[in-house]
Order: sequence, then structure tokens, then C-alpha cells
Amino acid sequence: MDQPSPAPPALNRIQGNWLAASERRLLTWLCARMPAWVTPDKLTALGMVGAVMVFAGYLASNLGTIWLALSIAGYAVQWFGDSMDGSLARYRKIERPSYGYFIDHSCDGLANLLIVAGIGLSPFVTMDVAMIALAGYLLMSIHAFLSARVLGEFRLSYAAAGPTELRLMLIAMTVLMMLVGTGHTVIGRISGFDLFVGAIGAILIVLFVVQTIVIGRQLALSERR
Repeated sequence: MDQPSPAPPALNRIQGNWLAASERRLLTWLCARMPAWVTPDKLTALGMVGAVMVFAGYLASNLGTIWLALSIAGYAVQWFGDSMDGSLARYRKIERPSYGYFIDHSCDGLANLLIVAGIGLSPFVTMDVAMIALAGYLLMSIHAFLSARVLGEFRLSYAAAGPTELRLMLIAMTVLMMLVGTGHTVIGRISGFDLFVGAIGAILIVLFVVQTIVIGRQLALSERR
């Protein structure tokens, strides 16, 4: 009979974003009030539904900016599902560390692909710029997974910002899209929304380089012979 795989070592979750404490209190309050039929897997699926809503809203904004309201609602649904699945598992003490880690972060990658692709398919941001932002996100994801392996730390925030703060920035950008509309450029064919999304991508890429150097030096010192 095959033996079950040993549980992976517990990771030290590091979350120092501005809204972390308030968000944790809210999530704990919600977990205490979730009916029994709500499960972490269902919440994970709900988060993916939210990501599809975001994608559909940006894509449909080619027909009219009113469709961006669907993206804004999608961000809220995606936050709820993505933030609550692990929180509920920990609250009910029904964690499945390997399964949860694998499924949660696999869905995160797909959800962010949908969101960024949707932004790139909207009439507000070019796909080239959106892909820079996606590259930055993927690099930081790689960094987080590598750090979890070599340091035993899973960092959920950098520079006092995390996924929730990023969602709020994207919601604010989407509201501006609805108010400003299309056809407004600042440099040639580049819009202000291009600059904003491109800046987020550039910051993530620079942060990846800096954090790689910092942790690389830290590992070199700890393993010096």
C-alpha cells in the first residue's frame, strides 16, 4: 500500500501590507459567519468566477464603458473568494497544506492572466504594456515561491503593498476609465492608463531584481565555506 506523502514544512507567512490588520479582522468576522455549506474549494472557484467577470468587463468595454462596472464587481468577487478560501480553512482547522498551496497559487496565476489580458484587450491599455505588467507579476511570483523553498518564508506583500492594495489601485483605474473614456493620450499614442499599468509592471520587475540580489547575498553569506 502506498504511503501518504509527508506534509510539507510549515511556511512562515509574511504579510506587512497597509491593510493587513484591518483585512484580517474582516476575514475573521466573515469566517465566523460562513454557513457550513461554504467550503474553501467553493470559495476558490468563486474567486475564479470573479476573475472571469473582470476579464469579460474589460473585453466588453470595447462596446461601451458601462461594461467596466462588471470588472469592478468582479474585483470584489475575486477578492472575496481568493482571500476567504485559505482564511476559512485555517479558521475551521481543515487545512490541506500541499493541496491548498498548489491549487490556490495555480488559480492565482490563471486569475491574474485573465485580469491582465482583459486590461490589454480593453480600448484603454495596449496589450504590449499589459504584458509588461504580467511579466512583473510572474517574476514576483517566482521570487515568492523560491523564497518559500530556500528561506521557509512565503511573503505576501512587498513595500507595504499586497494583492488587496493592488486590487484597489486597479479598481480606481477602472473607475477613471469610466469617467475619462477613450481617446485621451499623453505621449503619442500612449495613454495615461498605459503609463500607469506600465509603471506597475516596471516597479515589479525592479523589485524582483532588488530582492533577488538581497536574498542572493544573504544566502551566500549563510553558506560561505
